[in-house]
Amino acid sequence: MEWLKQADTTGEKFLLMFVAIALFVLVMGVILFVVDRISRPPKWVLVLGFMGPALIGLAFGLVYPALTTVKASFYDANGETFVGADNYVTAFTEDSFQQVLGNTLAWTLLVPILSTVIGLVYAVLVDRTRVEKFAKTLMFMPMAISMVGASIIWKFMYEYKAVIEGLAPERQPAQIGLLNQVLIWLGLEPQQFLLNGPWNNLFLMIVMIWIQSGFAMTILSAAIKAIPDDTMEAARLDGAGGMRLFTSITIPSVRPALVVVLTTIAMSTLKVFDIVRTMTGGNFGTGVIANEFYTQSFKQANYGLGSALAVILFIFVVPLIVYNVFQMRKSEEMR
Repeated sequence: MEWLKQADTTGEKFLLMFVAIALFVLVMGVILFVVDRISRPPKWVLVLGFMGPALIGLAFGLVYPALTTVKASFYDANGETFVGADNYVTAFTEDSFQQVLGNTLAWTLLVPILSTVIGLVYAVLVDRTRVEKFAKTLMFMPMAISMVGASIIWKFMYEYKAVIEGLAPERQPAQIGLLNQVLIWLGLEPQQFLLNGPWNNLFLMIVMIWIQSGFAMTILSAAIKAIPDDTMEAARLDGAGGMRLFTSITIPSVRPALVVVLTTIAMSTLKVFDIVRTMTGGNFGTGVIANEFYTQSFKQANYGLGSALAVILFIFVVPLIVYNVFQMRKSEEMR
């Protein structure tokens, strides 16, 4: 079986995949056969039989790599010399990495808030209208597009053709980017949206907001529909208008859903990689932790620093996960 560990060609890799699947099916078949043959098996046997393979898979596929990454973060680029917390000091003190951390913080604050606000307002505006289903479908459609696909679409939207000095306007290169063409129609100069910082970070965030607003709208729309009609009618009888209903009834009623949406989008945003990698490659001051981790680990071959960035990202994500789970349990208990 040693040759399977050194599979290089596409055929060998496919064979390795099929062997792994066959082994998994064989092991699961043996476990289920043994459990089924035991008459009145103890509860712990059933739990071990059904959860054991999954726990083993998690241990080798998640826990072991995580521990290996933490260990590697305390070693040098080659993973040979113990350097203590030097990689973490570098990540938090060098200017280039401070910019990466600052960009990640800006993403984590702006994207969830703007996506949630847009999704909430949209859900309220189209609620119980004739075109509700169609409007929601349009809003949710970007969720069906991969991050890379959405990035390519928006990269074409931001496309810039340099203006040639001394050339008549009608002979200038055509702007294939929609936004720059709109600027030309308005009599303005085309802009390099993805090159000019720090605003290029905002233009990258727009892609994530475009995608996540549909998710926020879907969850919040369901929460809005769960508000009792009696509550809304009572508020209207008390003289509450549209804005008063929104601020005093709708928002407090959907608060648990708002928290879940905000934290879920924040977790996705913290791990953003595809958009930055596809559109700018982390250049022009647009680097974020996930992209810098990839660059240091696989481009610069600095496994120690790359592992430290991965651990920092993990530390940032864990509190959001814990808080999200706590809020979901709290909302379930209130029902």
